[in-house]
Amino acid sequence: MRLPGLFKHRERGVALLTALLVVAVATLAAVAMATRQQMDIRRTGNLLHGEQAYAYALAAESWARVILLRDMQDSETDDLSEEWSTALPPISVEGGTVEGLIEDLQGRYNINNLVGPDGNVVPEELAYFKQLLNQLDLEEQLADALIDWIDPNIETRFPDGAEDDVYLGEEVPYRTGNRYLSSISELRLVKGFTQEIFMQLSPYLVALPNQTTLNINTADPRLINALNQNMSESDVESMLEGRAEKGFENKADFLGHENFAGQEVAAGIDVTTNYFAVHTNVVIGQGRARLLSLMQRTDEGVRVLSRIREVNTGQPLRVVVEDEES
Repeated sequence: MRLPGLFKHRERGVALLTALLVVAVATLAAVAMATRQQMDIRRTGNLLHGEQAYAYALAAESWARVILLRDMQDSETDDLSEEWSTALPPISVEGGTVEGLIEDLQGRYNINNLVGPDGNVVPEELAYFKQLLNQLDLEEQLADALIDWIDPNIETRFPDGAEDDVYLGEEVPYRTGNRYLSSISELRLVKGFTQEIFMQLSPYLVALPNQTTLNINTADPRLINALNQNMSESDVESMLEGRAEKGFENKADFLGHENFAGQEVAAGIDVTTNYFAVHTNVVIGQGRARLLSLMQRTDEGVRVLSRIREVNTGQPLRVVVEDEES
């Protein structure tokens, strides 16, 4: 019998299997470490690209400030023929592209105009907003709920207003804002403003921190049409013909137009703008930064009031809202 030899062969087999197992485990560990290292390197690269993209976005914002300041010095009106209204097409930078757009926010209707600084409803603005709702085939009653959301009192407007008693009865209860809206996205919290209605209204509205006028040189034709319910769409088209090449020099030119002469205006109008939005989109490698900057232009210069920053670095999108003091 050769049992000792048989045991030796078995021992060698076990040793070989053990060695193979150790090699396999070591290989898997090495592959895992290498993979994780590659992921860390890629993640670091994406973060770097995201920060670079944001830096370019801030540079584009500074460019917009210069453009707006120069426009104020060179022109007494704001219209669609000026340099600021021309979109910045994608331009190549190291590792990616930058593009931007300056938007005249007073080319939209400021819904905070509905309530004056004293907390009372402004009748002319309410009349205008109702006419705009009619233009869009929406119910005028929406205005009552919106005013209750903005005004500081807790008295419900009759018959379609809504105060805390309505919103506290929701599945997820909340209270009225009782202040100016900081964003038109708040409209989705107001009674009656469904997502469908919000999407229909949002291209025409803005929420600005102060009372503002409507710039007739940049406003959408529907907003112009709502200034007087007696005007037809063809009247508005006739009035705005050629506006892209040269805007109205003053309010008198607009009000003196044959299609408007003798008619009343439902809201405050002007040919200048103090509030602008700068939209910037930057792509650097795998990183992307979108920046929306709210700017106010005054005699003292142009300042950034707030920024909404979207940064995509290959990870879940981050949205950061920043309030600026200068």
